[in-house]
Amino acid sequence: MRKLTNDELNRKSVKEFRASEKSPFLLVLDNVRSLNNVGSIFRTADAFLVEAVWLCGITATPPHREIHKTALGATESVEWKYFESSVEAARLLKEKGYLIVSVEQAEGAVSPDRFTAEPGRRYALVFGHEIRGVSEEVVNLSDACIEIPQYGTKHSFNVAVSAGIVLWELAGHTKR
Repeated sequence: MRKLTNDELNRKSVKEFRASEKSPFLLVLDNVRSLNNVGSIFRTADAFLVEAVWLCGITATPPHREIHKTALGATESVEWKYFESSVEAARLLKEKGYLIVSVEQAEGAVSPDRFTAEPGRRYALVFGHEIRGVSEEVVNLSDACIEIPQYGTKHSFNVAVSAGIVLWELAGHTKR
């Protein structure tokens, strides 16, 4: 066994990424305060061919040195928009036919492995503030909630880790 070289990985160029068919997922960051988390989520969005990342409220926007440090160029491949309000973004996405899915500890939430994305549907996955989570107003607008099971003493995952877990699980069950 040996490690593959970067050339052997056959990664897409930014132009190829932009022209590629995307997954049915768009990410909404609801007041995510850490620029490193924002950058990490961009990088994960690139890896899973996410349609776009919508940055809301206090969430910082590119270009920024701290975002770039963890995004490693993914802010150039993944499309993004900024909204002052997560509620405004969620309402617009609903109007466009997206199902709003908050990743939050909420009544009726299902684990990612029990959530089935329907073929032909588009989903806005909402990830919230590192301490307060997804705002109650956005949870109330949600069509569903996903909660990642946890077995230790802590009550939450890092938001960038949550995005990776959820996208990994949903991408594995979604056929484009």
